[in-house]
Amino acid sequence: MQTVNSMNYEHFLDVFGNVVEKCPLVAAAVWAGRPFSSVSALEKNIGDFIDSLPRSGKEGMLRCIPDLVGRGTLSPESQRERSQAGLTSLTAGQRSQLSELNASYKSRFNFPFVICVRMSDKETIIQQLGSRIRNSPEQELQTGIQEVKKICHLRLLDISS
Repeated sequence: MQTVNSMNYEHFLDVFGNVVEKCPLVAAAVWAGRPFSSVSALEKNIGDFIDSLPRSGKEGMLRCIPDLVGRGTLSPESQRERSQAGLTSLTAGQRSQLSELNASYKSRFNFPFVICVRMSDKETIIQQLGSRIRNSPEQELQTGIQEVKKICHLRLLDISS
């Protein structure tokens, strides 16, 4: 942690700027909280910052995340994660189903479906998308934020190992 705590702002953003996909604002906000006693303390600061955001900030953060299929340029981290979950080897039928569900989800909630794909496979992702679309907007906002935190946790573990 000594190395992390000694990083200047730019270096910290280079290393941690994508722990929340395409939302370096999160890393920028927690940088000032140094020194961190551990990776867990850094993760807690990130989680506390996310939790402190108003609803509009949480929704904005979720909107930074590219769709599971289709829209958006993927970071190297997202490309690896999606490949591991089988999202790069979808059948035409699965791709069509996922695209349709995704469009319905975005129309209902105004942000993309977010799931920690590293903890899922393509069948589970499709099932969860079909199921979660029935959630209330508040419930789905909270679920999306929890999924972001899972992704963040795994990315922090990758960086620290």
